Amino acid sequence: MNRRRQLSWALSAFGMLILILDGKTALSGAADGIELCMNTVIPALFPFFVLSAALLRGAAAFPYLEKVSSFLFGLPRGTGSLALPFFLGGYPVGAQSVYHAYESGLLQRPEAERLLAFCNNAGPAFVFGVVGQMFPKSWMPWALWGIHLSGAWLAARCVRGGNTAANFDTQPVKTKGSLMSGAVFTMGTVCGWIILFRVLIAFLDRWFLWILPQSVRVALVGILELSNGCCELIRISDIPTRFILCSGMLAAGGLCVTAQTISVTQGLSLHCCFLGKLIQILVSLVLSYSLMYHTVLPIPLLLLPLLCQISKKRSGNRMLSGV
Repeated sequence: MNRRRQLSWALSAFGMLILILDGKTALSGAADGIELCMNTVIPALFPFFVLSAALLRGAAAFPYLEKVSSFLFGLPRGTGSLALPFFLGGYPVGAQSVYHAYESGLLQRPEAERLLAFCNNAGPAFVFGVVGQMFPKSWMPWALWGIHLSGAWLAARCVRGGNTAANFDTQPVKTKGSLMSGAVFTMGTVCGWIILFRVLIAFLDRWFLWILPQSVRVALVGILELSNGCCELIRISDIPTRFILCSGMLAAGGLCVTAQTISVTQGLSLHCCFLGKLIQILVSLVLSYSLMYHTVLPIPLLLLPLLCQISKKRSGNRMLSGV
């Protein structure tokens, strides 16, 4: 623990020193991050934050949606209302919805952690509103979203958990504060991480990213922060490479999305989340490559049974230990 504190102190001091010595780069990066939040992130995500909280607070049960979501994704009984923020809300609305349901006692801890394996996805507002502008053909964002959802579906089938029922029909949702204040707080957290990572990207651009090939640079930026990476896809002239790279970035989410997920799921383990993201990345890269080059890559899919086995062992151990 002492070493972690010392490392945290050293990194903080180093960061402050850099900000003092090169404040112009920091200001430029922060300004770019604020512009990205104002023009893209807030319009795309804030309405979904409010509506997803309203769905949970209303504790609405949708019988037909529940049957479909249970059949396709193995959602526990009584969680049909969660399917909409899971697959329509965008990062990190799905994770936030899971945490609110868990915090309110509507989901048990093992099932909530299992849902994190596939519930946190890029939303259609981002895919069609931002990513779609990076491609010359109108069918490409549809294909990207379909591949993205296919990866989430396979992650849901691979990462198994107990068949527990949720209490959405019998227990009201208890949320802290008003619906609007909760959405504003979550939106502020997300934008704060985006601005911080945009400052980091600005310094990396100044130091060494500019010497890398464009595809490598865009990939690294996307690994750090998804929105910036997707906005810079236009720098890649080769459309198949752009498509495959975009598909992988959407599946991974990036370190910034990971930080956002941690912020909105305090106390929940992210082991299943990381396993699900690994499956989604693998599936997305394989399917996008196959689509762009009209071929089939079955070999990487052989790793999926191994991942499924690991997931089953983890679930079994947790059930035996009573976690």
